[in-house]
Amino acid sequence: MSTTADAIRAADAHSAHNYHPLPLVVASAEGTWMTDVEGRRYLDMLAGYSALNFGHGNRRLIDAARAQLERVTLTSRAFHHDRFADFCTELAALCGKEMVLPMNTGAEAVETAVKTARKWGYEVKGVPDGHAKIVVAADNFHGRTTTIVSFSTDHEARDHFGPYTPGFEIVPYGDLTALAHAVTENTVAVLLEPIQGEAGVLVPPAGYLSGVRELTRERNVLFMADEIQSGLGRTGRTFACEHEGVVPDVYILGKALGGGVVPVSAVVADRDVLGVFRPGEHGSTFGGNPLACAVALEVIAMLRTGEFQGRATELGEHLHRELNLLVGGGAVTAVRGRGLWAGVDIDPSRGTGREISEKLMELGVLVKDTHGSTIRIAPPLVISKEDLDWGLAQLRSVLGA
Repeated sequence: MSTTADAIRAADAHSAHNYHPLPLVVASAEGTWMTDVEGRRYLDMLAGYSALNFGHGNRRLIDAARAQLERVTLTSRAFHHDRFADFCTELAALCGKEMVLPMNTGAEAVETAVKTARKWGYEVKGVPDGHAKIVVAADNFHGRTTTIVSFSTDHEARDHFGPYTPGFEIVPYGDLTALAHAVTENTVAVLLEPIQGEAGVLVPPAGYLSGVRELTRERNVLFMADEIQSGLGRTGRTFACEHEGVVPDVYILGKALGGGVVPVSAVVADRDVLGVFRPGEHGSTFGGNPLACAVALEVIAMLRTGEFQGRATELGEHLHRELNLLVGGGAVTAVRGRGLWAGVDIDPSRGTGREISEKLMELGVLVKDTHGSTIRIAPPLVISKEDLDWGLAQLRSVLGA
């Protein structure tokens, strides 16, 4: 068996350095715990950025995948397969929509949503060809393709990847007035995260999402909600938009939809939006494959019970209550989030987000830093209260709180 140092050296030598992972090498995982190549266990408080909402190796999801592996895993969309209709039907019903366009990754789903909005704008709204505009929010994170980084304000994601794709206007997140001024007759969509994850788990002001919904309806503009991280139980509701009673025109889904087993994403909307596509205009070899559909169908069935949304609500209230006790004591300057999802701003006197993450790793807890001074906490929704409290105790220890 390779040691941690050996495995890290090999990875550094032969893989592109587009990530800066913490210095551990995971060999196995179950539930909320991961074990490294040397047998040390770690509590996962990141959950693959919400891709692992149901934990590592969830038995229902593994059984669904194994059963499908024995039958058929890929046909391409050149043919029908017997899991596709059920997947589209059940996901559409979960979202309260009529149609599903399946893809694989979150970035693919966002790209698909961009294409959808533009085509809808030209063929339904009547925007002159080539003039469609999409309004987005500053500090967004929707992926890292060339089109998506064209409307990013993160210099690490954007710089030196131009020339950039036109057709986007950036406004401050949470500012309805700025959004209203940015929407013109050529605007086809507003694309937002209901909670900005990568930016530090930023929750918009109360009434913002409902205001966006009202504005887009009045101006005949699509409201596209990127629920890739915030959706499917993470915030205590199936979708984060539900906290304001909002139903967007387009849901963009990914991460947890694949249960941490396979990459699955989708754009979900009504027929008057997704119905603009005709054969040959968009596609994916692996999108909507039988294995992906089998796993996602089990995810949908699990979400229908409400169990995981309930756990995120109950444990999330406990998480935020405990984290807020740290604010003002010289260790933490602010806590944000909703459900089992929190952004914790570390007082600079206690270290950077990266340094705190490394110290927590040494104590057996895994989190991820962002924007220098912030750590993100997002454990699998199956975490026990005892494990959550143990993880929080390690955080208090590291912060000297």
